[in-house]
Amino acid sequence: MERLQEEIGYFFGDEYLLEHALTHSSFAHEKKQPDGCNERLEFLGDSVLSLVVSDYLFAHYPDLPEGELTRIRAASVCEKALFGFAKTIRLGDYLLLSRGEQRTGGRNRPSILADAFEALIAAIYLDGGMEPARAFILKYVVPTLDNHRKAAFKDYKTLLQEVIQQNPEDRLTYLLVGESGPDHDKQFKYEVHINSNLVGTGVGRSKKEAEQAAAKEALRLMGIDHEKQG
Repeated sequence: MERLQEEIGYFFGDEYLLEHALTHSSFAHEKKQPDGCNERLEFLGDSVLSLVVSDYLFAHYPDLPEGELTRIRAASVCEKALFGFAKTIRLGDYLLLSRGEQRTGGRNRPSILADAFEALIAAIYLDGGMEPARAFILKYVVPTLDNHRKAAFKDYKTLLQEVIQQNPEDRLTYLLVGESGPDHDKQFKYEVHINSNLVGTGVGRSKKEAEQAAAKEALRLMGIDHEKQG
């Protein structure tokens, strides 16, 4: 237990909470203590995790719409992500499992490790409050956010190009039509044209982002459901 606390950088005032978070239902049933498993803590930890990640995304990604934020959050708190976080701290080494669960590879089962990670979040929250829980969560989530953002961000330019290629005579061009703000906080405005016709405009903090926004608007005005493409 001491080694795990050193690993996560949090030391419990009530170590029973930590033990409870590490107790799988198979162990609790084997010991005839069904109420001693970590499932209720998992329930609470899931809510704390979602709130902390949502709050961080809302504050740090003001340019992203609700749909993009939702996709990034989902990728950040899914079983695969939590399994990865749990492996980082070798959480499986500390789990209390039944003999049968140990024999069948429970210490490395993604669902068990992901659930235990959520239970650990709840234990930290109950022991120390929201701030230690927030610090623990963000320590693992924040380094992954840029990758999740790139995965969630649709390549609207590519999609628009694919649509236009269906008519070989059409030509797609992007034009920079506006630039504002100081060097450290530039705003760019782009137009996208099909031949000589303006079909979309977009604003962004980089030229690439503004072009993507223009392509996204063009797709919307063309009636193409870009959310379902690909």
